[in-house]
Amino acid sequence: MKKLVTAGIVIILAILVLPVVWVMVDDKGPDTEAVAMLPWQIEVLPNGASKVFGLTLGESLVGDARARFGPDVDIAIVAPRDRAPLLESYYESVNAGFVTGKIILTADIEDDELSAMRERALKESYMESVTRKITLRPEDVQRAREAPIRVITFIPSARLDETVIRQRFGEPAQRVQRDDELEHLQYPMLGLDVALGRRGQTVMQYVAPRQFELLALPDEGAESPAE
Repeated sequence: MKKLVTAGIVIILAILVLPVVWVMVDDKGPDTEAVAMLPWQIEVLPNGASKVFGLTLGESLVGDARARFGPDVDIAIVAPRDRAPLLESYYESVNAGFVTGKIILTADIEDDELSAMRERALKESYMESVTRKITLRPEDVQRAREAPIRVITFIPSARLDETVIRQRFGEPAQRVQRDDELEHLQYPMLGLDVALGRRGQTVMQYVAPRQFELLALPDEGAESPAE
């Protein structure tokens, strides 16, 4: 299985333009369901899976997210020029508890089935200069809804800095500096990778902890917090 290596993060960061401050909220409020949907509420399960936003990674289906985030979703294959294509469900705006943002669900689907979907696709178009969006046939959209969720990507509308990340998740097991613009804080035990942009942009990716290698990055520039 190919590593996802945070595919699409550069594209996502390019469209984040809301320079607002992350609002710290009281997790002890009366709305228990809203609290359970917050992006820092990660439940690690005994089988090595995890639950976040009310969805169990590797078990919940793409279609199950409809009950959480509503029907307004764009399901398509996204094919960056230099990375393997992914089957993604994109929610432009969701309420994750008291926090708003964008959600992308990456489906767990075999490469040959993904290729067949692409061959049957209605059309291909550019999302930007190097990434293609493949619009699926209705029957393949339905098949996508029946696929398990492999990765959840959350892009908060508000600015989320390292201080808040450490308050919510603790010290990262590893930090990976990709370039001058982007640093990753990694939490393998939670199945979480947080990418922080120099200008305050944030991308949070969740995977079942037992499959953290899907989010693993090359170790150049990596350091342990203890170092």
